[in-house]
Amino acid sequence: MHTPVTIIGAGLGGLTLARVLHVHGIPSAVHEAEASPTSRLQGGMLDIHDYNGQLALEAAGLMDEFRGIVLEGRQALRVLDADGTVLFERGDDGTGDRPEAQRGDLRRMLLDSLPEGTVHWGRKAVGARTLDDGRHEVTFDDGTTVVAGLLVGADGAWSRIRPLLTGAVPEYSGTSIVETYLYDADTRHAAVAKTVGGGSMFGNGTTEGMGINAHRESGDTLHAYVELNKPLEWFDAIDFTDAEAAKARIAAEFDGWSPELTALITESDIAPIHRPAFTLPFGLRWERVPGATLLGDAAHLALANGEGANLAMLDGAELGKALAARPDDVEAALTEYEQAMFVRCETPIKEDFLLESIFGDGIPERLLHLFGIEERKA
Repeated sequence: MHTPVTIIGAGLGGLTLARVLHVHGIPSAVHEAEASPTSRLQGGMLDIHDYNGQLALEAAGLMDEFRGIVLEGRQALRVLDADGTVLFERGDDGTGDRPEAQRGDLRRMLLDSLPEGTVHWGRKAVGARTLDDGRHEVTFDDGTTVVAGLLVGADGAWSRIRPLLTGAVPEYSGTSIVETYLYDADTRHAAVAKTVGGGSMFGNGTTEGMGINAHRESGDTLHAYVELNKPLEWFDAIDFTDAEAAKARIAAEFDGWSPELTALITESDIAPIHRPAFTLPFGLRWERVPGATLLGDAAHLALANGEGANLAMLDGAELGKALAARPDDVEAALTEYEQAMFVRCETPIKEDFLLESIFGDGIPERLLHLFGIEERKA
Protein backbone atom coordinates (compact mmCIF):
# COMPACT_ATOMS: atom_id res chain seq x y z
CA MET A 1 0.00 0.00 0.00
CA HIS A 2 1.52 3.28 -1.12
CA THR A 3 -1.12 5.83 -0.09
CA PRO A 4 -2.29 6.53 3.46
CA VAL A 5 -5.46 4.92 4.74
CA THR A 6 -8.05 7.64 5.39
CA ILE A 7 -9.89 7.09 8.67
CA ILE A 8 -12.88 9.21 9.64
CA GLY A 9 -13.23 9.30 13.42
CA ALA A 10 -10.64 9.32 16.22
CA GLY A 11 -12.55 7.14 18.64
CA LEU A 12 -11.04 3.99 20.11
CA GLY A 13 -11.75 1.90 17.00
CA GLY A 14 -10.29 4.37 14.50
CA LEU A 15 -7.22 4.99 16.64
CA THR A 16 -6.62 1.26 17.15
CA LEU A 17 -6.70 0.81 13.38
CA ALA A 18 -4.24 3.68 12.91
CA ARG A 19 -1.92 2.22 15.54
CA VAL A 20 -1.94 -1.32 14.11
CA LEU A 21 -1.30 0.10 10.63
CA HIS A 22 1.62 2.10 12.08
CA VAL A 23 3.05 -1.03 13.72
CA HIS A 24 3.12 -2.59 10.24
CA GLY A 25 4.59 0.45 8.54
CA ILE A 26 1.38 1.58 6.83
CA PRO A 27 0.62 5.31 7.05
CA SER A 28 -2.82 6.64 7.86
CA ALA A 29 -4.58 9.98 8.22
CA VAL A 30 -7.31 10.27 10.84
CA HIS A 31 -9.89 13.07 10.54
CA GLU A 32 -11.78 13.92 13.74
CA ALA A 33 -14.66 16.37 14.26
CA GLU A 34 -13.57 17.38 17.76
CA ALA A 35 -11.39 20.46 17.94
CA SER A 36 -8.73 18.86 20.14
CA PRO A 37 -8.08 15.75 22.26
CA THR A 38 -9.47 17.55 25.32
CA SER A 39 -12.41 19.43 23.81
CA ARG A 40 -15.01 16.95 25.04
CA LEU A 41 -15.49 14.69 28.06
CA GLN A 42 -14.58 11.20 26.85
CA GLY A 43 -17.02 9.14 28.89
CA GLY A 44 -16.52 6.87 31.85
CA MET A 45 -14.98 3.55 32.76
CA LEU A 46 -14.44 0.71 30.32
CA ASP A 47 -13.74 -2.91 31.21
CA ILE A 48 -11.39 -4.28 28.55
CA HIS A 49 -12.08 -7.96 27.99
CA ASP A 50 -9.54 -10.68 27.40
CA TYR A 51 -11.49 -12.08 24.42
CA ASN A 52 -11.70 -8.90 22.31
CA GLY A 53 -10.39 -5.57 23.63
CA GLN A 54 -7.18 -7.00 25.06
CA LEU A 55 -6.55 -8.91 21.82
CA ALA A 56 -6.74 -5.58 20.02
CA LEU A 57 -4.26 -3.97 22.41
CA GLU A 58 -1.88 -6.90 21.96
CA ALA A 59 -2.03 -6.44 18.19
CA ALA A 60 -1.30 -2.74 18.77
CA GLY A 61 1.69 -3.57 20.98
CA LEU A 62 0.24 -1.57 23.86
CA MET A 63 -0.47 -4.06 26.63
CA ASP A 64 2.26 -2.70 28.90
CA GLU A 65 0.97 0.84 28.44
CA PHE A 66 -2.55 -0.38 29.10
CA ARG A 67 -1.56 -1.99 32.39
CA GLY A 68 -0.17 1.38 33.40
CA ILE A 69 -3.59 3.08 33.13
CA VAL A 70 -5.69 0.33 34.73
CA LEU A 71 -7.44 1.59 37.87
CA GLU A 72 -6.84 -0.93 40.63
CA GLY A 73 -9.82 -2.21 42.56
CA ARG A 74 -12.41 -1.23 39.95
CA GLN A 75 -13.33 -4.83 39.09
CA ALA A 76 -15.15 -4.95 42.42
CA LEU A 77 -18.85 -5.52 41.83
CA ARG A 78 -22.11 -5.11 43.72
CA VAL A 79 -25.66 -5.98 42.64
CA LEU A 80 -28.45 -4.42 44.70
CA ASP A 81 -32.19 -4.81 44.81
CA ALA A 82 -34.32 -1.67 44.56
CA ASP A 83 -34.57 -1.49 48.37
CA GLY A 84 -30.78 -1.56 48.72
CA THR A 85 -30.47 -5.26 49.62
CA VAL A 86 -27.13 -6.62 48.41
CA LEU A 87 -27.82 -9.57 46.11
CA PHE A 88 -24.21 -10.15 45.10
CA GLU A 89 -20.85 -8.73 46.05
CA ARG A 90 -17.32 -9.44 44.88
CA GLY A 91 -14.08 -7.67 45.64
CA ASP A 92 -11.18 -7.07 43.27
CA ASP A 93 -8.15 -9.19 44.11
CA GLY A 94 -6.33 -8.28 40.92
CA THR A 95 -6.90 -11.62 39.20
CA GLY A 96 -9.94 -10.67 37.09
CA ASP A 97 -9.93 -10.71 33.29
CA ARG A 98 -11.86 -7.45 32.78
CA PRO A 99 -9.50 -4.68 33.99
CA GLU A 100 -11.04 -1.21 34.07
CA ALA A 101 -9.64 2.02 32.69
CA GLN A 102 -10.99 5.45 31.90
CA ARG A 103 -12.06 5.84 28.26
CA GLY A 104 -10.17 9.14 28.11
CA ASP A 105 -6.96 7.47 29.31
CA LEU A 106 -7.32 4.74 26.68
CA ARG A 107 -7.79 7.31 23.96
CA ARG A 108 -4.80 9.33 25.17
CA MET A 109 -2.67 6.17 25.21
CA LEU A 110 -3.60 5.41 21.61
CA LEU A 111 -3.00 9.01 20.51
CA ASP A 112 0.42 9.03 22.15
CA SER A 113 1.34 5.86 20.24
CA LEU A 114 0.84 7.49 16.81
CA PRO A 115 3.27 9.65 14.84
CA GLU A 116 2.71 13.37 15.32
CA GLY A 117 0.28 14.76 12.77
CA THR A 118 -1.60 11.51 12.20
CA VAL A 119 -4.83 12.96 13.61
CA HIS A 120 -6.32 16.06 11.98
CA TRP A 121 -8.58 17.83 14.50
CA GLY A 122 -11.61 19.98 13.77
CA ARG A 123 -12.44 17.98 10.65
CA LYS A 124 -16.17 17.20 10.83
CA ALA A 125 -17.28 15.04 7.92
CA VAL A 126 -20.64 16.09 6.50
CA GLY A 127 -20.85 13.82 3.47
CA ALA A 128 -19.06 11.40 1.19
CA ARG A 129 -19.40 10.34 -2.45
CA THR A 130 -17.80 7.88 -4.83
CA LEU A 131 -15.86 9.42 -7.70
CA ASP A 132 -15.76 8.20 -11.30
CA ASP A 133 -12.35 6.60 -10.77
CA GLY A 134 -13.68 4.52 -7.84
CA ARG A 135 -12.03 6.58 -5.13
CA HIS A 136 -14.11 8.35 -2.47
CA GLU A 137 -14.34 12.03 -1.61
CA VAL A 138 -15.18 13.21 1.90
CA THR A 139 -16.48 16.73 2.48
CA PHE A 140 -15.93 18.52 5.78
CA ASP A 141 -18.03 21.25 7.38
CA ASP A 142 -15.51 23.94 6.45
CA GLY A 143 -16.02 23.14 2.76
CA THR A 144 -12.71 21.33 2.29
CA THR A 145 -12.50 17.81 0.88
CA VAL A 146 -10.17 14.84 0.91
CA VAL A 147 -9.99 12.07 -1.69
CA ALA A 148 -9.29 8.59 -0.34
CA GLY A 149 -8.00 5.51 -2.09
CA LEU A 150 -9.02 3.52 0.98
CA LEU A 151 -11.67 5.07 3.24
CA VAL A 152 -12.68 3.73 6.66
CA GLY A 153 -15.75 5.03 8.47
CA ALA A 154 -14.99 4.91 12.19
CA ASP A 155 -17.33 7.81 12.86
CA GLY A 156 -19.90 6.23 15.12
CA ALA A 157 -23.66 5.99 15.21
CA TRP A 158 -24.36 8.83 12.78
CA SER A 159 -21.61 7.92 10.35
CA ARG A 160 -21.31 10.05 7.22
CA ILE A 161 -19.42 7.23 5.52
CA ARG A 162 -22.05 4.52 6.08
CA PRO A 163 -24.34 5.72 3.22
CA LEU A 164 -21.61 4.75 0.74
CA LEU A 165 -22.16 1.12 1.74
CA THR A 166 -25.73 0.78 3.04
CA GLY A 167 -28.95 2.71 3.45
CA ALA A 168 -29.42 1.47 7.01
CA VAL A 169 -29.97 4.19 9.61
CA PRO A 170 -30.09 3.96 13.42
CA GLU A 171 -33.48 3.73 15.11
CA TYR A 172 -34.39 4.57 18.69
CA SER A 173 -34.41 1.42 20.79
CA GLY A 174 -37.04 2.60 23.26
CA THR A 175 -34.45 2.86 26.03
CA SER A 176 -32.48 5.87 27.20
CA ILE A 177 -29.65 6.37 29.64
CA VAL A 178 -29.50 9.44 31.87
CA GLU A 179 -25.99 10.16 33.15
CA THR A 180 -25.10 11.89 36.39
CA TYR A 181 -21.86 12.59 38.26
CA LEU A 182 -21.12 12.88 41.98
CA TYR A 183 -17.71 14.39 42.76
CA ASP A 184 -15.61 13.99 45.93
CA ALA A 185 -18.03 11.22 46.77
CA ASP A 186 -16.41 9.77 49.88
CA THR A 187 -16.63 13.11 51.67
CA ARG A 188 -19.55 14.93 50.02
CA HIS A 189 -21.79 11.91 49.28
CA ALA A 190 -20.59 9.36 51.81
CA ALA A 191 -23.74 7.21 52.00
CA VAL A 192 -23.97 6.95 48.24
CA ALA A 193 -20.27 6.12 47.94
CA LYS A 194 -20.65 3.31 50.47
CA THR A 195 -23.62 1.93 48.53
CA VAL A 196 -21.73 1.92 45.22
CA GLY A 197 -18.62 0.34 46.71
CA GLY A 198 -15.18 0.25 45.13
CA GLY A 199 -16.03 -0.62 41.54
CA SER A 200 -19.29 -1.18 39.67
CA MET A 201 -22.79 -1.25 41.14
CA PHE A 202 -25.98 -2.44 39.47
CA GLY A 203 -29.29 -1.46 41.07
CA ASN A 204 -32.26 -3.40 39.76
CA GLY A 205 -35.99 -3.31 40.46
CA THR A 206 -38.86 -5.52 39.33
CA THR A 207 -39.74 -3.45 36.25
CA GLU A 208 -37.87 -4.51 33.13
CA GLY A 209 -35.85 -1.75 31.53
CA MET A 210 -35.32 0.27 34.71
CA GLY A 211 -32.10 0.46 36.63
CA ILE A 212 -29.68 2.70 38.48
CA ASN A 213 -26.09 1.66 37.82
CA ALA A 214 -22.82 3.35 38.75
CA HIS A 215 -19.04 3.16 38.42
CA ARG A 216 -16.44 4.48 40.81
CA GLU A 217 -14.06 6.37 38.56
CA SER A 218 -10.74 8.05 39.25
CA GLY A 219 -10.53 11.09 41.47
CA ASP A 220 -13.23 9.90 43.91
CA THR A 221 -15.97 10.34 41.28
CA LEU A 222 -19.18 8.34 40.97
CA HIS A 223 -20.58 8.13 37.45
CA ALA A 224 -24.17 6.89 37.29
CA TYR A 225 -26.18 5.50 34.40
CA VAL A 226 -29.94 5.60 34.94
CA GLU A 227 -31.82 3.33 32.54
CA LEU A 228 -35.40 4.11 31.54
CA ASN A 229 -37.71 2.59 28.92
CA LYS A 230 -39.50 5.71 27.72
CA PRO A 231 -40.33 7.22 24.32
CA LEU A 232 -38.24 10.13 23.14
CA GLU A 233 -41.24 12.41 23.56
CA TRP A 234 -41.20 11.72 27.30
CA PHE A 235 -37.64 12.98 27.57
CA ASP A 236 -38.37 15.92 25.24
CA ALA A 237 -40.86 17.17 27.84
CA ILE A 238 -38.07 17.49 30.44
CA ASP A 239 -36.05 20.69 30.57
CA PHE A 240 -32.57 19.30 31.10
CA THR A 241 -31.19 22.84 31.40
CA ASP A 242 -33.09 23.10 34.70
CA ALA A 243 -30.91 20.71 36.67
CA GLU A 244 -33.02 20.43 39.81
CA ALA A 245 -36.29 19.98 37.94
CA ALA A 246 -34.75 17.37 35.65
CA LYS A 247 -33.27 15.44 38.58
CA ALA A 248 -36.61 15.47 40.38
CA ARG A 249 -38.49 14.27 37.29
CA ILE A 250 -36.12 11.38 36.65
CA ALA A 251 -35.97 10.39 40.33
CA ALA A 252 -39.80 10.33 40.52
CA GLU A 253 -39.75 7.26 38.26
CA PHE A 254 -37.89 5.42 41.02
CA ASP A 255 -40.33 6.19 43.82
CA GLY A 256 -39.93 3.63 46.60
CA TRP A 257 -36.33 2.77 45.74
CA SER A 258 -33.58 3.03 48.33
CA PRO A 259 -32.66 6.69 48.95
CA GLU A 260 -28.98 5.75 48.62
CA LEU A 261 -29.74 4.66 45.05
CA THR A 262 -31.98 7.55 44.06
CA ALA A 263 -29.40 9.93 45.52
CA LEU A 264 -27.26 9.04 42.49
CA ILE A 265 -29.85 11.13 40.64
CA THR A 266 -30.91 13.77 43.15
CA GLU A 267 -27.42 14.57 44.48
CA SER A 268 -25.78 14.80 41.05
CA ASP A 269 -23.25 17.61 40.84
CA ILE A 270 -24.14 18.22 37.20
CA ALA A 271 -27.40 18.52 35.29
CA PRO A 272 -28.53 15.06 34.12
CA ILE A 273 -27.42 14.20 30.58
CA HIS A 274 -29.91 12.38 28.32
CA ARG A 275 -28.34 9.67 26.13
CA PRO A 276 -30.98 8.02 23.92
CA ALA A 277 -29.93 4.54 22.78
CA PHE A 278 -30.11 3.98 19.03
CA THR A 279 -29.38 0.73 17.20
CA LEU A 280 -28.73 -0.49 13.69
CA PRO A 281 -30.57 -3.59 12.44
CA PHE A 282 -29.11 -6.74 13.97
CA GLY A 283 -27.08 -8.71 11.44
CA LEU A 284 -26.57 -5.74 9.12
CA ARG A 285 -24.49 -6.62 6.07
CA TRP A 286 -23.70 -4.87 2.80
CA GLU A 287 -22.26 -5.73 -0.57
CA ARG A 288 -18.55 -5.10 -0.98
CA VAL A 289 -17.92 -1.48 -2.03
CA PRO A 290 -14.39 -1.12 -3.43
CA GLY A 291 -12.13 1.09 -1.37
CA ALA A 292 -14.43 1.66 1.61
CA THR A 293 -15.48 -0.08 4.82
CA LEU A 294 -16.78 0.57 8.33
CA LEU A 295 -15.89 -0.38 11.88
CA GLY A 296 -17.36 -0.06 15.37
CA ASP A 297 -20.69 1.69 15.86
CA ALA A 298 -20.66 2.87 12.25
CA ALA A 299 -20.98 -0.82 11.29
CA HIS A 300 -22.91 -2.48 14.10
CA LEU A 301 -24.42 0.00 16.55
CA ALA A 302 -26.15 -1.96 19.34
CA LEU A 303 -27.52 -1.49 22.84
CA ALA A 304 -24.87 -0.92 25.48
CA ASN A 305 -23.78 -4.27 26.92
CA GLY A 306 -20.15 -3.65 27.76
CA GLU A 307 -18.97 -4.89 24.36
CA GLY A 308 -19.18 -1.81 22.11
CA ALA A 309 -15.78 -0.25 22.74
CA ASN A 310 -14.12 -3.66 22.91
CA LEU A 311 -15.61 -4.67 19.56
CA ALA A 312 -14.67 -1.37 17.93
CA MET A 313 -11.06 -1.83 19.02
CA LEU A 314 -11.05 -5.44 17.79
CA ASP A 315 -12.53 -4.30 14.47
CA GLY A 316 -9.72 -1.78 14.10
CA ALA A 317 -7.04 -4.31 14.97
CA GLU A 318 -8.44 -7.00 12.67
CA LEU A 319 -8.77 -4.58 9.76
CA GLY A 320 -5.24 -3.34 10.30
CA LYS A 321 -3.87 -6.89 10.38
CA ALA A 322 -5.80 -7.86 7.24
CA LEU A 323 -4.44 -4.87 5.32
CA ALA A 324 -0.91 -5.61 6.52
CA ALA A 325 -1.20 -9.25 5.45
CA ARG A 326 -2.41 -8.34 1.94
CA PRO A 327 -0.65 -5.08 1.02
CA ASP A 328 -1.00 -5.77 -2.72
CA ASP A 329 -4.65 -6.86 -2.64
CA VAL A 330 -6.66 -4.37 -0.62
CA GLU A 331 -10.01 -5.70 -1.80
CA ALA A 332 -9.19 -9.19 -0.61
CA ALA A 333 -8.17 -7.74 2.75
CA LEU A 334 -11.41 -5.77 3.05
CA THR A 335 -13.48 -8.81 2.09
CA GLU A 336 -11.70 -10.96 4.68
CA TYR A 337 -12.18 -8.30 7.37
CA GLU A 338 -15.85 -7.65 6.61
CA GLN A 339 -16.88 -11.29 6.45
CA ALA A 340 -15.24 -12.02 9.80
CA MET A 341 -16.72 -8.85 11.32
CA PHE A 342 -20.23 -9.73 10.09
CA VAL A 343 -20.01 -13.19 11.67
CA ARG A 344 -18.54 -11.78 14.90
CA CYS A 345 -21.37 -9.29 15.30
CA GLU A 346 -24.08 -11.79 14.36
CA THR A 347 -22.90 -14.25 17.01
CA PRO A 348 -24.51 -13.18 20.29
CA ILE A 349 -22.54 -13.81 23.44
CA LYS A 350 -24.20 -16.64 25.32
CA GLU A 351 -25.91 -15.52 28.50
CA ASP A 352 -24.08 -18.08 30.60
CA PHE A 353 -20.71 -16.96 29.23
CA LEU A 354 -21.52 -13.28 29.73
CA LEU A 355 -22.73 -13.79 33.29
CA GLU A 356 -19.78 -15.98 34.23
CA SER A 357 -17.36 -13.44 32.73
CA ILE A 358 -18.89 -10.81 35.02
CA PHE A 359 -19.77 -12.74 38.16
CA GLY A 360 -17.55 -15.82 38.02
CA ASP A 361 -18.66 -19.34 38.93
CA GLY A 362 -21.45 -20.14 41.35
CA ILE A 363 -23.92 -17.41 40.38
CA PRO A 364 -26.80 -17.33 42.90
CA GLU A 365 -30.18 -18.43 41.53
CA ARG A 366 -31.76 -15.09 42.43
CA LEU A 367 -29.26 -13.37 40.15
CA LEU A 368 -30.07 -15.75 37.30
CA HIS A 369 -33.72 -14.90 37.81
CA LEU A 370 -32.91 -11.20 37.90
CA PHE A 371 -31.22 -11.48 34.51
CA GLY A 372 -34.09 -13.51 33.05
CA ILE A 373 -32.49 -16.95 33.20
CA GLU A 374 -34.86 -19.22 35.06
CA GLU A 375 -32.86 -22.40 34.99
CA ARG A 376 -29.11 -22.86 34.80
CA LYS A 377 -27.95 -25.06 31.96
CA ALA A 378 -25.85 -28.02 32.94
